[in-house]
Amino acid sequence: MRIQGLGVIDEATLHLHSGLTVVTGETGAGKTMVVTGLHLLSGGRAESSRVRAGAERTVVEGRFRVEGTGGAAKVAADVGAEPDEDGSLIAVRTVNADGRSRAHLGGRSVPIGVLGQLAEQALAVHGQNDQLRLLRAGEQRIVLDRFAGEPVLAPLAEYRRVRAEWLGVAQELRRRTEQAEEFAREAGILRHGLTEIEALDPQPGEDEELVEEARRLADVDQLRGSALGAQLALTGAADGDPDQPGALGMLGEARRRLTGADDARLRELEPRLAEAIAVLVDVGAELGGYLDRLDADPARLERVLSRQAELKALTRKYAADIDGVLAWAAQARERLSLVDGSDETLGELARRREALETELAEHAERVGAARVAAAVELGEAVSAELAGLAMASARIEVGVTRRPAVPADEAALLLDGQRVHAGPDGVDEVELRLISHEGAPALPVQKGASGGELSRVMLALEVVLADSDPVPTMVFDEVDAGVGGRAAVEVGRRLARLAVSHQVVVVTHLPQVAAYADRHLVVHKGSGSGITSSSVRTVNEEDRVVELARMLAGMDSTETGRAHAEELLSVAARDRASFGTGR
Repeated sequence: MRIQGLGVIDEATLHLHSGLTVVTGETGAGKTMVVTGLHLLSGGRAESSRVRAGAERTVVEGRFRVEGTGGAAKVAADVGAEPDEDGSLIAVRTVNADGRSRAHLGGRSVPIGVLGQLAEQALAVHGQNDQLRLLRAGEQRIVLDRFAGEPVLAPLAEYRRVRAEWLGVAQELRRRTEQAEEFAREAGILRHGLTEIEALDPQPGEDEELVEEARRLADVDQLRGSALGAQLALTGAADGDPDQPGALGMLGEARRRLTGADDARLRELEPRLAEAIAVLVDVGAELGGYLDRLDADPARLERVLSRQAELKALTRKYAADIDGVLAWAAQARERLSLVDGSDETLGELARRREALETELAEHAERVGAARVAAAVELGEAVSAELAGLAMASARIEVGVTRRPAVPADEAALLLDGQRVHAGPDGVDEVELRLISHEGAPALPVQKGASGGELSRVMLALEVVLADSDPVPTMVFDEVDAGVGGRAAVEVGRRLARLAVSHQVVVVTHLPQVAAYADRHLVVHKGSGSGITSSSVRTVNEEDRVVELARMLAGMDSTETGRAHAEELLSVAARDRASFGTGR
């Protein structure tokens, strides 16, 4: 990781070991800037106040080693990020002095949230704020579920699916019941309208067709005159009056004259006259058929006018035309299915709710039973770890109880005769309880644990959960606060053991923890031109002795301090060899 212009750090490059890396330094040297840089790389909130005084921007660059096609590799692939030549993935976060922030992944500009998604798969930062979160019941349930794995997560997924449907059906039933009177009134209006429309059974476009038919029936004499006149103009007078010749007769005479002409150019016109005669013959036949069908029918006209009046009654009420009336009817049927507050509909909803409630209760019981079984195992495993952290008399109990429903709880579920609250994560409340010594009462960790004990409880949990945590890198920011003496040595042992399966980065003030490092980074504070500046360097074995002696109450210049530091390193080396470090 490379840090530039962050807090008191002007520029520093950190080469992190694949096992345990510790970061130490004097108070105020800027050790926490390492964790701040990791937060920025994790898509955390950017604050312009973190930009080093006089600098234009803060830049944090991290090189992640990703493997396979899932997890972090999939996040990168989804945004088109390209891996480096060695297969690693480079993430960059830039924060300008004006507060603007940018992110890059694999050479591509990406939304800040993408770095958050990457960090979820690759990095877990644990600090004192995480200890505070551990005091919350919801976090304690997450810890238990994480430890339990599939035996809890599988039935919990089914529980959530059924719960969502159960709440939806219950809400719909409640809405329909509360608005039954209003719905009944609306349903009555809709049914009345549909009854009227269905009784007349209008057809699409029928109103326009009736207008045309009514006009034709009403104007039958005028239409007959027009058709007869047109027919007379084509065929001539019926009695053969030469003063009233028809178009067909005149065209026939013209055709005969052209046929008998001596000029070929005139004869060429004859076929065109033949075509015209054929067209007029067709028109005449159609006029004859029209006249045969055009009979006055007063009864039919009366029926058409009556039908028009009926349809107009519908268009006055529901729409401008019959097509609109039919559209209203379709919408009314759809709306009626939604507002139908009949006993049958309400009964069906009630039966569906009861069936879902029974199914939900079964899933809730399975989730609870799996949590109770996992709680026993988790409590025993954490207690065993605490014994090694100088808390031999202490035990952890993980309590799993059902959360009672409050009055008027809309998510109340009946289980074994008890009304419980069916929340999104089940009906169980999980509580970590500490028994500090034999015969002591089991108290919630937030009440029964000191700051140092809480740090050890959290570390014990991380060690126990290590195998179930897919995140390859863990960062601890002074989680050893309030711990000292023998307990500090045990904290170092646990962190080194955790580093067998994970990459672990620890910011610490304890020499007992620092002694277990595979790589030791020291943040050194200097000043120049009135500006404090810190640098980060990797120390060799000789310098480690000096740094550990300094951490041992400032005894870096004494033989006693150096001897104590060398002894710590020797003990740590034997311990690390015993449980197989060497990543």
